[in-house]
Amino acid sequence: MSTFDTDKQPAAPDGRPLAEQPAWRQDFPIDWPDDHYVARRDFTKYLVLTSLAFVVGQCWILVQNWIRRWRGQPPVRAVAQFDDVPVGSATTFHYPTDGDPCLLVRPDEHTLLAYDQKCTHLSCAVTPDVRAGRLFCPCHHGHFELASGRPLAGPPRRPLSRITLEVRHGVIYATGVERRTV
Repeated sequence: MSTFDTDKQPAAPDGRPLAEQPAWRQDFPIDWPDDHYVARRDFTKYLVLTSLAFVVGQCWILVQNWIRRWRGQPPVRAVAQFDDVPVGSATTFHYPTDGDPCLLVRPDEHTLLAYDQKCTHLSCAVTPDVRAGRLFCPCHHGHFELASGRPLAGPPRRPLSRITLEVRHGVIYATGVERRTV
C-alpha cells in the first residue's frame, strides 16, 4: 500500500492516533512530507497550463501585429494653416489618433518639422526651444536636436518619431509617422 493513498488517514508525527491530537491537528491533518509531495499528474497539469498561457500570449501578439498591418498607413489629416504658424514658433496637434500628441515647429521661413510630443524615455511632454534648436524634456532634462529629433543629452536613447508633412494650397497635412530607432 502506498504512503499517499487517499483511504489511509495520515498519522501524526508523534505517532498518537488522531483522536488524541490537539484541536489544531484536526484542522490541519496533513504531515509535512505529504504536504510537499507533488504528483506527476499535478506537475504535468501545471506545465501544460503554463505553456498554454505562453502560447496564448504569443498568439495575442501575432493578432495585434496582423491588425496593425491590416489597418495600413495612417490617414492624411489637416494639421494647421501654413500662415497660422509663425516663423520661430510651434503648435500642437494630434496624429494619427486623438490620443497621440504631436508638435509642429517652424524654425525658418521654408522649414516645417513635426515630431511625436512624447519623450522616448518615459513619455513626458517635450517642449520646443526653437532659438536653441532643441526640444526639451523637463522630466529628466533630456534634449533632442530640433532638425532631426535625435537625442543630445539626458536619459533618452532613441530619437523622437517624425511626422511626415505636406503643404497643399496653404494647408499643412500630416501624412505618416516615421518611427526611428537610430
